[in-house]
Amino acid sequence: FIEAYDFHLRVELKMKPNTVLRNIIPLRKMVRFAVNKGYIPTDPFIEYKPVRGKSVHRYLTGEELKAIMSTDFHTYFRNLTRDMFVFSSFTGMAYADIKKLTVKELVTTDDGNLWIVSARKKTGTVSRIRLLNVAVRIIEKYKNDRTGDKVFPMPEYTTVDINLKRIAEICGIEKNLTFHMGRHTFASQVCLSQGVPIETVSRMLGHRNIHTTQIYATVSMQKINSDMKKLSLRIADKFSLTKQATETINQQ
Repeated sequence: FIEAYDFHLRVELKMKPNTVLRNIIPLRKMVRFAVNKGYIPTDPFIEYKPVRGKSVHRYLTGEELKAIMSTDFHTYFRNLTRDMFVFSSFTGMAYADIKKLTVKELVTTDDGNLWIVSARKKTGTVSRIRLLNVAVRIIEKYKNDRTGDKVFPMPEYTTVDINLKRIAEICGIEKNLTFHMGRHTFASQVCLSQGVPIETVSRMLGHRNIHTTQIYATVSMQKINSDMKKLSLRIADKFSLTKQATETINQQ
């Protein structure tokens, strides 16, 4: 029965692996309850191995991020949502960590640079982020809107989510824009695609190990093209075919 149900979901209803799993889990819980109560003798799920899909981590392109940054959305809370998303895109911070961010977690070093040193709410791991100018300007923008020791007047998540959907619509972004995409955008587009070492990105994101960070290390065709152009210039004087070798190749 379980294999048949799995087949029905995957093949007949054309569900993706993770959607199938979400439908299977409630059934598994009911079956285990029945086994524990003695209603059925054995657990039929023992031999069942679900197919797990690979998670797709979405991020904005540079052009999409620029569109969001350069658009005036005409209401305070929509512009605030935009700014918080942009802040995430330039710091890698999750919604919960920006919401709880306090003034004492802003640290100015001897060289005048502003840092965030803060423990992640999800894992407790400390993130150390040297702030880029965009992030610093957003902090300054909301300096007079603070409540208590909180850095930002962060809206509730439901408000943020609704505003992000409208922001995407206004900017012509056809992706399902979520706040967590800001974190992915920071890792993939702002850092890794610009040559920031993955070890540095991992530390800023507050990951416990570098393997977690590697899921963001997708390489776009544009990045490959850019890197190969730079490589071509660097090796132009180091490697070259002789005139004779070139003529031989042409003759072939």
